[in-house]
This record gives sequence, structure tokens and C-alpha cells, in this order.
Amino acid sequence: MELLEFYNDINLEIKERIASRSIVPGDSYPFEDLIFTEILGQHMFECGMTHDEPEVSNFDGRVSKSGLSGKRGKLSGYSISDEIDQIDLFVSIYNDSEDILSIPDSDTFKAAEQCLAFLQGSVDGTLASAMDHSHESYGLVNTIQESYDELEQIRIYVLTNGKVKTRVFKPKVLNGKTIKLEVMDIQRLFNHMQEGKPRDELEVNFTDVAGAPLPCIWVPDEMGEYEYAMTAFPGETLRFLYEKYGARILEANVRSFLSQTGKVNKGIATTLREQPERFMAYNNGIVIVADEMRMGNAENGGPGIAWLKGMQIVNGGQTTASMFFTKKKFPSTDLTRVKVPAKIIILRETDSAKEEALISDIARFANSQNKVNESDLSANRPFHIELEKLALSTFCPDGVSRWFYERTAGSYKVMLEREGKTPAGIKNLKIQIPTSRKIIKTELARYLLAWDQRPDSVSQGGQKNFAAFMAMLDQNSESMLKELNSKKFKEIIAKVILYRALEKAVRKQFTAFQANITAYTIASIVKLLEDKLNFEAIWKQQTISDQLMRQLLLRAEEVSQYLNTTSNGRMISEWAKKTECWDVIKDKKFTSLDLDTPEFY
Repeated sequence: MELLEFYNDINLEIKERIASRSIVPGDSYPFEDLIFTEILGQHMFECGMTHDEPEVSNFDGRVSKSGLSGKRGKLSGYSISDEIDQIDLFVSIYNDSEDILSIPDSDTFKAAEQCLAFLQGSVDGTLASAMDHSHESYGLVNTIQESYDELEQIRIYVLTNGKVKTRVFKPKVLNGKTIKLEVMDIQRLFNHMQEGKPRDELEVNFTDVAGAPLPCIWVPDEMGEYEYAMTAFPGETLRFLYEKYGARILEANVRSFLSQTGKVNKGIATTLREQPERFMAYNNGIVIVADEMRMGNAENGGPGIAWLKGMQIVNGGQTTASMFFTKKKFPSTDLTRVKVPAKIIILRETDSAKEEALISDIARFANSQNKVNESDLSANRPFHIELEKLALSTFCPDGVSRWFYERTAGSYKVMLEREGKTPAGIKNLKIQIPTSRKIIKTELARYLLAWDQRPDSVSQGGQKNFAAFMAMLDQNSESMLKELNSKKFKEIIAKVILYRALEKAVRKQFTAFQANITAYTIASIVKLLEDKLNFEAIWKQQTISDQLMRQLLLRAEEVSQYLNTTSNGRMISEWAKKTECWDVIKDKKFTSLDLDTPEFY
């Protein structure tokens, strides 16, 4: 795939998402730049660049405070770690152009400065005192103000579908904390999505950063594809490289630094502090790919690695970043006693496509310390296979159209190209199986766990909720698989139809926390009326009635009010993740539903 084709696919996806969510055809809501933020944020989470699934949050206004008078603050979204010790803020520059535009550094830096103004207004209390508590960004502003002193990492990402010259700007300092400024442009996104070779060419001279070439065992080029060396990195060298290059040195990695409180990373930090001399024995080490290498003499007189060009850490991002963050948080940590095992692969493949495929495979197979997405690992479970079969063989009441269950990522597009064959054929097939009737695994988990009265799990986000869904499926695998027939499939689709209909309406009526409101509304309805819902009626109509929608929106209004009043100033998106939130909401008094609708028995 070429960059322009990729660019056009992103723009098409944005338009399709807008069309699928808009109640009135041609409606401009939601805004394109926010959908763009949603798409990029989801990707950045899935490849490990952010700590938790990002939330879209729109702020665009003046920030007034001494030193900031008249400055414009802007925010498109954010991601906060579970421990609220790391935060990423996003601000988007989106252009609906047929061609890829070049974005001047002045524009990307201006956007970063506007996001920084939002951050400062949050830190100093200006925004919290001036902002309406119902604003979608109020909870985030309040959280930043209360937790700023404890934040260990703060990054501002400018997201754009244009091409930029500079992707990393000089960090800013705000109230004693370093704020990293980075740009994710269409080229960088393309590189990530294609899992190809990063274009950032980093050069590292180990005589400068480690005092001498690194002693190594060298395996010469025998097959012509790559050469190989084994060595040990000094802990202080890794720390320095991360401090200097940050995420750039991890761009070929399938994940970046997640959090020090995760099980693996917490163990790394503990070993660094308490048993640094045992780190090499305990740690699996890092894997590096590079384009060029120069050898030299190590201090012991043997062969040593003196210089690397195009160096990328494809496995060991957690280890590398832990060196930096542990030393920063606990200055007494002695990294001079730490050695990290490393294998270095020097690429010799002259065919760029084959080289990119090799890097992709190395990155994928080398990463095993932290598990990859549960949704990717679960595609071949019997439940998903059977559901896919039912989707392929079950026609809607019109006898022509079908629903599509995307058991494996990208299978919808593959199906269109394989069965449609020609542009006209693909267009006709998309009429029969439109994207609005495509269901991906994480969506299915969202719908079904909300129906299982677990809106707190749904609020955890796609991957975490999917893991909970698979745990439930594993506990009841035999019974769920046994009852998965055509009738059950239609019931599942009826639940999808109802959920999506409400989801559209909630996006139109509420400015923030729409996902939480939708999940909690569905769960509260099910708690009272699940046995009264006529799934067959919904399946036959492939929609829900206006009468039912009015009642659902009335319930959503009440759910929104209860989420606000019970959150006690916390971010609603965070409060909604708590089991106690559902325990409180489910016992609240709601307006009774009128059962005289087509969807109720």
C-alpha cells in the first residue's frame, strides 16, 4: 500500500464513521478532527504508545491567567494511566483534502503550545474555576489539578493527517515537570500501521555514551539477510539513550512504555533498586535492529560494537524506559551495577519490502514479556469461528443483505476484494453488507457485557473489556457454544441493533461520556426488562421504534445525571470504570418505561 492510498483510506474511514453515527443523513456531527483523533488514539493504544485507551475530549477556548492572558487553549483527547501517574494529551490538525498537505513546523508547534496552555490552565486552577461542571473536559481538568504533583510522565501529541518536517520538539518545563512534545503525522502513522522500518535514522557512538565499544560475540553474515551480535548494555547507557531519544528509539517496537506499576515493569523497577547486580540474570534482555554497525576494540581487547546507525529497540521497550523512570523517581538507584543482555541484528537485506517484513516479524516474535492484545489472540476460539459462520449464512429479512462478523482484523476488506473482484462488484457487495453491519470483536464484547449488566467493565475500554468478555466466555464456553444457533445469532444482532441505535442518539444528545452513558443505560434497562424484550421484532425490522428510542433517551438523561451526581468531581469516564459506580447507579430510581411498544411483550 502506498502512502496516498493509506491517506485516502483514513479519510474514507472517517466519513464512514460519521455516516454510521449520524441520525440525519449528511449531518456534520461528529466533527472530522475528533473522529481522526479517535482513530489515531486507538492505534496508539493498540501499539503501546499510550497508557490506556484514549478518550476524545474537545476543548477550544481562551485561557486567562497571569502570563497566559488571551492565549488559546486546545484539546482533542487524552489518555491517563490507571494509576494516574502518566498522562498523554492530544491536539489534532485535520485537513479534508484530496492530497497530503505539508504542515509547517510553525503550525504543529502552535498546536502543541495551545495544548500546553490547556495544561497550564488546568494546573493553576484557572480552567476549573471558569469551566462549567457539565463540560466534557471538566473532569480531566480537575484530575490534572489534583494529581499534577504525582505525575511522572506528561506528553503532548500533535496528531495530523498531513506530513511534517519535525516530529519531536524540545521539551517544555511546566511547574518543575518536563513536558515532551511529539508529532504523529500521516507518514509516521503509515510506518506504524505497515509495521515497516522506521525512517528515523539514529546514530549512537558507544565510545561517547558508554566510554568504550561494547564487548560482543559476533556472528558473521552467512545467509545474506542479516548479521548478528550478542552483548550487554550498561544500565546507565540505556537510561541515557531513552532520555536523549525518547520514543523515537522504540518506534519499531510494538509497544512503548506502559507504566511502572504493571506487573512486569514493577518487577523491573524493584530489581533495579534492590538487586541491580542480578538484573542480567533475571531480565530477558533487549533486541535491537540496525542498518549499519562499526566494530572496534573493547576495553578487554576483544571485538566490540563501536557505532550503530538506524538503531531501534524492537523488544525491551519496557526495560529501557524503566531504567529512565526508576532512576528519575528513585535517584539513589545505582545503574552502574546493571547490565542488560542484548542481541543486535544488522540488516543486510537489499530488498526494502523484504527488509520491512523481516523487521515486522522480529518485532512481533520478540515481544513476549507483556502480552499482546487479547482480541488478536482470541480470533480462533470456537465461539468466534461459529459466530462468523452464522453471519455468513444468515440473511436479513429482506433475503439479500447480511451482517458481517470480523473475526480477524481486516477480513471485511479482504472479503470485499475477494468476492467483489471489480470496483462495481465491490460497490454492490457493500450495499448488501455495508460497514454499518460490520461487527468487530471488541464491539461485540461491549454490546454483550453491557447486556450482561457489566457497564463498569465496558467503561474500561475495548481491550480490557474484551479480556473480561473472554474470561466470561471461557467459564461458560460449552453452554454458550452449544446454544449458538441461528435463533441465538438473530438475538445477538437484535442486541447490537438496539445498542447502536441508542449509541447514535446519545452521541447526538450528549457532548461527553457518551460511551459510559450508553453502557449504563443499556444495563439499567436490562436489569428491569430483559425478559420483556422481543428480539425477534427487532431482528425483523432491523431497527427500533421511535417510541422505544424516546424512552431510552429519557433513561439516558437520568443515567447521565446520576453519573454526574455520584462522581463527586472525579472524571466520569474513570468513575464509570468502578464496580461501585454500577452498584450505586443500578439501585437509583428511574422513570418507568411504557411497555406498549413493538419491542416489548
